[in-house]
Amino acid sequence: MVEGLVSVVIPVLDRADLLREAVSSVVAQTYPRWEIVIVDDGSTDDTPAAIEELVRAEPARIRALRQDNAGPGAAREAGRRAARGEFLQFLDSDDLLLPRKLELQVASLRSETGAGASYGPTRERLRDGTVRSPIRRTGEVLSRLLPALLAGRVWITATPLYRAQVCEAAGGWSDLRFDEDWEFEARIGALGVALAHVDETVAERRFHGEGHAGSGAPADPVRLRQQVRAHESILASAGRARVDVDAPELARFSRSLFLLARRCGAAGLTAESRRLFGLAREAAGPARRAGLDFRAYRTLAAVLGWTLAGRLAVASDRWRGPGEGPPSGG
Repeated sequence: MVEGLVSVVIPVLDRADLLREAVSSVVAQTYPRWEIVIVDDGSTDDTPAAIEELVRAEPARIRALRQDNAGPGAAREAGRRAARGEFLQFLDSDDLLLPRKLELQVASLRSETGAGASYGPTRERLRDGTVRSPIRRTGEVLSRLLPALLAGRVWITATPLYRAQVCEAAGGWSDLRFDEDWEFEARIGALGVALAHVDETVAERRFHGEGHAGSGAPADPVRLRQQVRAHESILASAGRARVDVDAPELARFSRSLFLLARRCGAAGLTAESRRLFGLAREAAGPARRAGLDFRAYRTLAAVLGWTLAGRLAVASDRWRGPGEGPPSGG
């Protein structure tokens, strides 16, 4: 580990032009001590050539790895293991770091020695050029990730700067392809890591129309199984963090588990549906688990089976119109 060095890990799949822009946003940093580890997650277009070009331009500071396609989490983990820095910055190839990000966040971690991660306001640029800021909860000052994270992600992947030792203690990134970032952040939260906050906008998320990592059909069984794994891990992290059973964020997560259980049932994932329903009741706490919605759904599943009960519930949700869905890790 090199003291003071920031390792910027950039996973990429078939995004040559966006990758160049992401790398340029690192090169433009006012903080001079950085390295970039690009992980090509099995690109089949001209991205490998673009990576070679970037490495040639900065051979002492930019390195590249290539792996068969395994998803963004596995790519970030490969980059993390190759990183040499005291600090870790994860940057998706379609996002950008603003010029003072590393300077501000390294300084905040230097001044708040008990903090394991630093974050700040993050903006979002839509395809029509509209900018929204701050997004999620990046404008708020939070002391810890949990329980806030149970209501949904508080930032995007590019927002935080971590101490490398914190990511190591959390166990690194999993091989999940969906909600892998949310699940990783929950394990960070389970460590009780203190957060440092800076006031200046530090990163930008871009909507570019080329697809985003983790996107896919909501009812796809492969995606649903991945989300089940992520949700189970997040709930376990909440348990390790000793989140209060009466915390409103845990009640929100219980609702997320319940809705995902119904979607799994509708997709024919009976075992997953039953298991998540049980976890939803457990997370709901003694008072709410005896509520009418849980009792009615359990009776419906006992009579009709978990698949038909799920299909009826999902159809009912559609009939009633847009409503609350499970928080997303995207």
